[in-house]
Amino acid sequence: MPSLPALSSDAAAAPAEPAAAAAAPAWVHAAETDDIDELAAAQAGWELRYEQLSQGRFKAAVRHVQLPDLRLVCETASQATRQRGQIGGCHIGFAICDSPAGGGYFHGQRFDGESILIGRGDDLDLTLRQDSLLMAIVVDADLLSSLWQQLYDKPWSTWLDHKVVVQARPRAAGYARSAHAGVLEAVAAEPALLEIPETAIQLRDSVLVEWLEAIPSSIELGDLHSVAARRRIVDRACELVLGTPDRPLTTLEVCKQIGTSPRKLELCFRDVLGLSPHKYLRAVRLCGARRDLKRMAGADITVHDIAARWGFWHMSAFSAEYKRQFGELPSTTQRQSGCIPAR
Repeated sequence: MPSLPALSSDAAAAPAEPAAAAAAPAWVHAAETDDIDELAAAQAGWELRYEQLSQGRFKAAVRHVQLPDLRLVCETASQATRQRGQIGGCHIGFAICDSPAGGGYFHGQRFDGESILIGRGDDLDLTLRQDSLLMAIVVDADLLSSLWQQLYDKPWSTWLDHKVVVQARPRAAGYARSAHAGVLEAVAAEPALLEIPETAIQLRDSVLVEWLEAIPSSIELGDLHSVAARRRIVDRACELVLGTPDRPLTTLEVCKQIGTSPRKLELCFRDVLGLSPHKYLRAVRLCGARRDLKRMAGADITVHDIAARWGFWHMSAFSAEYKRQFGELPSTTQRQSGCIPAR
């Protein structure tokens, strides 16, 4: 898994609450974890939920550098994930993602390592492959609107209000990555830079201009209507199946209730998430069981009870699948979380 530049322990801590983020002009926060929910919680002031989609032990690292009206993000994860949630409707996010396993999916649009993902922060839907490296900036919409007017002598383009994947200008994605990493390394080496307002703004502008320069001059939105329609089918299927997790529905039952064919359901899942419906929904149910095992500390509940709650009725098969997915037995997860041992 790619590594992040070392972070000085003298760096300012991230604010405890979103309100504190607005009061403090600049801060740094970094975390390493083997818990996917801890990774989601480490995104200060944002509301995100992660699901582990590939098999194996999970390990991740994340770093945020908050500059005036702009946040830099660098995140690595050993396993494939789907990230959903919001990072604030008054912000616009730009991201570049790399993985040796190939591209991922952003709101149902496939991307590669030379793509830039752009969208307002009111809704995030991002699927990444194993051993991913994500670099992103999240910009205050007012700052971006003002800067856009100054740079291009016109109001910002309406496509910025959509969720789009665009191909970066030739070699420009590399320049944006270098500028991004350079700011992270500068702050890691000398956190006191953030205490100087003028310097913090200079750092912000140096990385923001490289990201904006990487955007192509002409944007083809493609058929976003068809993409949205496929996502709606996927979302309806997920809501239906996860609405009654203790009673796994067959593909035919799902198709009947949402009004689509098995072939179309399969194609929609593969187009939106890169996975079959069966594989994706099974991974999400395993993640749900894992969360229950961890959070029901001290409760008089068994592994069998939790497995049944998520529709796994054969304990030996559940234990084997769980170990393949997370690298440990469910009883180990329960025991390490302080729960009552399985009876």
